[in-house]
Order: sequence, then C-alpha cells, then structure tokens
Amino acid sequence: MTHGSSRTLPVVLALLCAWCVPSAAQEMEPRAYSPSPVGTTFFLATFARSTGGILTDPSLPVDDVEAGIDTVALGIGHTFSFFGRSAGLAILQPRSSGHFTGTLNGEDAEASRSGIGDTRLRFSANILGAPALTAAEFARRTPRTTLGASLTVSAPTGEYHGDKLVNIGTNRWAIKPEIGVSHPVGNWSLELTAGTWLFEDNDDFFGGQRREQEPLASVQAHVGYTFRPRLWLAFNAIFYDGGRSTIEGIERDDRQSNTRYGLTLSLPVARSQSVKLHWNDGASTRFGSDFTTWGVTWQYTRLR
Repeated sequence: MTHGSSRTLPVVLALLCAWCVPSAAQEMEPRAYSPSPVGTTFFLATFARSTGGILTDPSLPVDDVEAGIDTVALGIGHTFSFFGRSAGLAILQPRSSGHFTGTLNGEDAEASRSGIGDTRLRFSANILGAPALTAAEFARRTPRTTLGASLTVSAPTGEYHGDKLVNIGTNRWAIKPEIGVSHPVGNWSLELTAGTWLFEDNDDFFGGQRREQEPLASVQAHVGYTFRPRLWLAFNAIFYDGGRSTIEGIERDDRQSNTRYGLTLSLPVARSQSVKLHWNDGASTRFGSDFTTWGVTWQYTRLR
C-alpha cells in the first residue's frame, strides 16, 4: 500500500468491504440438513481459492480493484440425539491470506494480509422427519422429507488491528439463525434454506470508530443427484441481500444484493473418507466481491 498519503484511504476502505464478503458468499452448503446416524464424528480439512474483481462505491475514485484470497480451514463435528431428534455440533477454524490491488486516480495501490480468521461454531437439529437413529437403524430407514434448523456463531478470534483498515478478523460477534428443508425424489434431492447474519457493532474500527452493519439475509437452493452412497453431484445457488454498513453514524452505499451459483461433487476415496470438489461464481453483483472460487475438502468419518 502506498504510505504517507491520505489519498489511499478510499481504496483501502473499498478493499476492506470486500475482505469480509467472500465468507458470506461462499456459504453454499448442499446437504446441510441431511440426517446422519447418531454417534458420528467427522474431521475435515478444506482449501479454497477466490479470485476476481470487486465492485466498489461509485462515488470513490477507485478502479480496477482485483483480489486473490486463499483460505484453509480445519473442522470437527459430532452428531447426537437431541430430544429424540438427530442433531449435530461442529467447529471450524480458518486461516486466510489475501492480496488486493487497484488504482486510485490512476495510481497503483495494494494491500496484503495473512493470519487466523474468526472461529465458527454451528449447532443444528432436525425438527421433522429425522429421528435419532443408530448406524444400523439408519441403514434400514426410508429417506423422507426433513425440516431442520441451525444456529451459527462467529466469534471474534481472528487477527485484528484497530489501527488498520484491512483485517482478517472482524472484531465482533455475529450469529446466523437458519432453517432448511430437504426433500428426496428417488436419487434426486431438493433443498431450500433461509437464514440471516446478525452482527454486533465493531467499536474499534480504524482508531476507535464505531462500525455498524445491518442484517445480511440469504436464501439457498440445491438440486442434487446421488449415483451411489457418498458419490453425488449438486447444483447450488444463493441470493443474499442487506448488510449495509454505517461508520460513526454515516450510512454507506454498500448494500449487497448478489446472486451466486456453483457445483459440488462428492467422491468416496476410502471406506471412511471422501473428497468434495466445489466451484462457484457470481451471477449478479451489486456491491462487493465478484469472485470465482474453487476448492477441495477432505472428510474423514468415524461411526461409534
């Protein structure tokens, strides 16, 4: 980043808004509410690469903003009985590195960051159609429509510096209540989920300023086909809207109203292991990142 000049401030503000967008945009998770036998523990490791342009506030003298973000994450989860229903608890810890470039009044500017991101904890439970079953009972069951709900908590554990505008951590708590339905049709599965991120204020935004953000709602749809157990393909789409921010009482023109689509392919590689290949891209973007993202996730599953 060009130092010693206040003219770099607008471009850094624009880049900051883009930094937090990818995590929300990439939350396309097929089979999030598909039941599993109780007593299942799973471990996962994932890598994702996002590259592309960033749409900024048109009032800023910023052009040609591009970014590349690499994220690795480790997670663990466990399923159990919750009042006789199938439920699960999972935790995910990411680490990200990103490099941003752009021009401000024709002059080059750039910024790079790398470090631990905010920890996420997710509790999910099926409400209808998925009683808690052992592995043997689960193998004999007839798949049927399920209705589930979840609560994701994002804790402010990521690297954050109050004197910097570009950060990996967000320095605030956030929660996302969500509800989802899954309906099997032969080898096909149809899924629909709806949720909303609710954000705490950041009281240490660039030198102690107060940054507020409105709720960010999302709706996901997934159409999947299972070729055989653990070998399946899903088409994914997500629309999210909201998230306008306010800094020291001044509202910004950064409301998101974006749509993305993608594919997920699950491949069994061993008796208890699978690999998921995932890709997604932007269909329409009002504000923020217009990224192409690809990634791979390895998962190991252990039954009690």
